[in-house]
Amino acid sequence: MAEEVFIPKLGQTVEEVTLISWLVEDGDKVSQGQELIEVETDKAIFTVEANAKGTIHIGPCKEGDVVPVLTVVAIIGKETDTFSVEAPAPAVDSAAPTESPAHKAVPAPETSLEPSPTTAGNGERLFISPRARKLASERGVEPAQVTPTGYEGIRIVERDVIAYLSALPKATPVAQKMAAAAGVDLHSVTGSGPGGKIIKDDVARAAGSAEAQQLEIVERIPLKGVRGIIAERMGESVHTTARVTLLMEADATEFVAMRERLKATVSEEWDFAPGYNDLLAMIVAAALRRFQYMNARLAPDAIEILGYVNLGMAVDTERGLLVPVVRDADQKSLRQFGTELRALIERARNSRSMPEDLTGGTFTITNLGMHDVDAFTPVINLPEAAILGVGRIAPKVVPFKEEIAIRQMWTLSLVFDHRLVDGAPAARFLQYIKQLIEEPYLLIAQ
Repeated sequence: MAEEVFIPKLGQTVEEVTLISWLVEDGDKVSQGQELIEVETDKAIFTVEANAKGTIHIGPCKEGDVVPVLTVVAIIGKETDTFSVEAPAPAVDSAAPTESPAHKAVPAPETSLEPSPTTAGNGERLFISPRARKLASERGVEPAQVTPTGYEGIRIVERDVIAYLSALPKATPVAQKMAAAAGVDLHSVTGSGPGGKIIKDDVARAAGSAEAQQLEIVERIPLKGVRGIIAERMGESVHTTARVTLLMEADATEFVAMRERLKATVSEEWDFAPGYNDLLAMIVAAALRRFQYMNARLAPDAIEILGYVNLGMAVDTERGLLVPVVRDADQKSLRQFGTELRALIERARNSRSMPEDLTGGTFTITNLGMHDVDAFTPVINLPEAAILGVGRIAPKVVPFKEEIAIRQMWTLSLVFDHRLVDGAPAARFLQYIKQLIEEPYLLIAQ
């Protein structure tokens, strides 16, 4: 009996993955444990391994598709076996107590076992029923313009074509066919015919304008994978939080000097040079332990003050912005923190983060100082209460002990959610961070 290959669960919060590449071809002989697919979550790239030995028969999912977890994407069996369900069917979660331990495919509805495949303009494969294809052909409708509602939203059925036609502005049949062929959305066309009806000349003008605009587009980057998750979460943060930003400048001269002394003293023994981020993380962790109201999150009916400090450190990677989390940061020594953070960053930049590496944070630090940024307003990493933005350390002429001196000045940006914290308490938290930066020996007293 053929074994089903499905997308496994890759963490509690992962509901879907992007299929990056097939590592085998349809009909290949595979062995148990062999890597078959590379998939991408919002956190990392993982491989799916073969759960049996035999011939693999790959389903309709292709590179670039977004696939729900527990979806059957292939089977492994005999050479004569076939992947019988044209549209991917979700597998049963074996962790559910009421299910059998074996993974069984949920069969597709009878009407979806014989879909007719077509291709959208962006290269994605669509499935369309015979009746829907016939109606679309008769009315000059390009299937790629129709929103599918059949079988898990990937199959166009007749009602989808009817809904598309009903929503179209009034247009002559010739104009409708021209628009479908040219990829022109009739909703964007102003009709010049009787009663505002769209005629072929209107479509021709719109097609010419769209073509001219298309020539100015250098690249289209799909909003999926990590980029799509970032867009979704950052938009949610901006639209749901009551953001307030506090800017404060700290004299980091002693802080810089301490880092230089540590670098010269312990780098060889530790196998890494302590950095500004490591030292600042120790300061922020101490501040969060003292001002616990900043180490909080918003629940549906309450503000939850957290008893652990899990510090997120924003990292720029080729896949986008990731935030590895150092757990119990307030309980770690500088050496422990630095060692763990470097391991997390290495995994993130190599697309090998584990789901737990990037979840569970209670506060985030993001540093753009290395890019000569003085100050900025970062976006809160929900469901956290606040985020600290860090600019560059730069020499400035400032008053110092009733004299004029050149000091190393550092601008900090604390962005907090006013729903959880008021301005004065947030300012006291930031003041304390400033005090520890200016007098770093006070860390010993914590």
